Amino acid sequence: MSFRDFSFPKVEQDLGLQLRDADLFPDAPECPVRDSVAETVHQGTQLALANSTEKAKSEFIIAPVLLELRRLAGGKIALFSGVEWDVDPSRGLAGYCDFILTRGGSEHVLRAPFVAVVEAKNDLIRTGLGQCIASMYAARISNERSHDRSGPVFGVVTTGAAWKFLRMEGDEVLLDREEHFIDNLPRIMGILKAITDNA
Repeated sequence: MSFRDFSFPKVEQDLGLQLRDADLFPDAPECPVRDSVAETVHQGTQLALANSTEKAKSEFIIAPVLLELRRLAGGKIALFSGVEWDVDPSRGLAGYCDFILTRGGSEHVLRAPFVAVVEAKNDLIRTGLGQCIASMYAARISNERSHDRSGPVFGVVTTGAAWKFLRMEGDEVLLDREEHFIDNLPRIMGILKAITDNA
């Protein structure tokens, strides 16, 4: 079993969590996006949607957005892509994560504290929620093992075009009522920046 084997909403029972809907970022201000980044994402979106693969969406839409977030964070976060992460294989908390954000530290070694997990999905947001929540749970465990209990762990499931945000504190997982769309990139970037600003 791995992160990918957790399904939604069964993940709630599998990991002993409580799921509920919430308005997670009602006051997060939009973040202006440089013209060059907006153009890269616009062209990437056209290409990724034409290719219609998870890999294309990861490379041409999601990665440019997260790279810009990393720049805006000014070295405060480290970004990892496609890494294998074995937290507790006996419970299925192992496997590959599309993107992981950690607070500071090295970009050569994946270690706590973990801030957010981003999962790319080719079709529906719902198909990635179980995997993302399991990865967030693994991040929470890793943070606790490193004695870093300073804040929540965030999750994102995205098709490239649509973005869904989650927050985990303790055994409670909040799912944002809204889905956000890539044609409003300043809104998505504003939420991502709010996550990393509080990391």
